[in-house]
Amino acid sequence: MTTKRLYQSIAKQIAELIEEGAYPPGSRLPGERELAEKFDVSRVTIREAEIALQAVGRLEIKTGSGVYVSEGLPKAEELLPEASAFEVTEARMMIESEAAALAAHHITDEQVDQIEELVNRMAEGDKAQADEADELFHETIAKASNNAAIVHSVKQLWRMRDTIPNVKAVYESVCSHDEELRSNEHRDVFLALKARDSAAARSAMREHFKRLIETMLDATEQQALAEVQQRASESRERFLSTAKLK
Repeated sequence: MTTKRLYQSIAKQIAELIEEGAYPPGSRLPGERELAEKFDVSRVTIREAEIALQAVGRLEIKTGSGVYVSEGLPKAEELLPEASAFEVTEARMMIESEAAALAAHHITDEQVDQIEELVNRMAEGDKAQADEADELFHETIAKASNNAAIVHSVKQLWRMRDTIPNVKAVYESVCSHDEELRSNEHRDVFLALKARDSAAARSAMREHFKRLIETMLDATEQQALAEVQQRASESRERFLSTAKLK
């Protein structure tokens, strides 16, 4: 079973235990170590399962306190879909490209200065600082569009990016590469916004997401190839070992 399917299976089992009353609303779940032993999986898998259940409102993860069963059903607007990293990125490309185009018409001098500062932080800071500046960069552009619906949509897409386990994993695997390219792409968007060039802002943002999707495709292909090679190696070892039996 792949890692993705494994954490989903564990999340389903925990949800069933919640439904059965083993873990009542408001109660604290056992620790990661205990749950890992119970389900015979790694603590990382338990953590991913808990994050997945938090995304759909079944659990609440309280830093420094533990993981608790939600006391009420989540509101519809708080639920997240089971989207892939490609779907999230495709949606971001469609929405944020148009947000950038609209922002070019409405952006203030103050917002231009804010975006320039964020671009510089992405280029000069460490990974944590660059990631924080990246999110603020996109959020500031959304706000510059002067459209509340766009701001909400962009924030929800970032929530999906950072909360849905498989989406978060893919982004973490690809965003650590091509840091210089990422920085240059954000600077291209900034320059278009500074020039109040709507078409250039849209094009620069689309190019940024197009490159990100291409990087994701390359990473997915490499992972699939590695899994095939691993299975082939395991089969070779098994059947050659059997052939040696006397």
